[in-house]
Amino acid sequence: MLTRKQYELLMFIDQRLRATGISPSFDEMKEALDLRSKSGIHRLITALEERGFIRRLAHRARALEVVRLPENTGDQSPPAPQRFSPTVIKGNFAQNALAGAAPVAAGVAAVTLPLYGKIAAGTPIEALRDHSNSVEVPAAMLGSGEHYALTVEGDSMIDAGIFDGDTVIIRRCETADAGSIVVALVDDFEVTLKRLRRKGGSIALEPANTKYETRIFPPDRVKVQGRLVGLVRMY
Repeated sequence: MLTRKQYELLMFIDQRLRATGISPSFDEMKEALDLRSKSGIHRLITALEERGFIRRLAHRARALEVVRLPENTGDQSPPAPQRFSPTVIKGNFAQNALAGAAPVAAGVAAVTLPLYGKIAAGTPIEALRDHSNSVEVPAAMLGSGEHYALTVEGDSMIDAGIFDGDTVIIRRCETADAGSIVVALVDDFEVTLKRLRRKGGSIALEPANTKYETRIFPPDRVKVQGRLVGLVRMY
């Protein structure tokens, strides 16, 4: 699912290409979406490109191609998303992995975790709280504390063994050691799954795919929402 701004930008680009055959300028996109800076447009375009909705054409200025449209293009806009804002707690961490997962066997203690929609492993998108879905995992995967699950969307963490469609198990926390893979909340709005690094007084969110760049933020723009402790993959 696209965020509202991603959807609006994609539809604006598509409508302009159909009408004129020319991509809109960054200033036109900024004005159309009522954003205050071009950096927001750059971020939205990167997100759409990484998720396979648009493609930048090489060696051509302002050259964008719409590759595909979301399923709900018949609507005027996508449903209004709910903000994902889990309560955070401190605690110790343990790393586990469950690959090739099948339903938990009878007699094995299982824990049912809420499955909170999709999280981008390419660029930040809003993670949606969905109370209707859940996933069962062996209790042995989890340490103390509160946990939840997210579905990965994107390929920026593939070199860490995290692929599009995987379900990641997250322990709620507000701090994590450098090098940990975390759920990071950027600017109190967007959520991403990245490796946490610290560079001087700044926070770096590092992908595990050389196609993508590490993004660096002042510490007050990034909040840790949880740390990766497990992975569920269905074959």
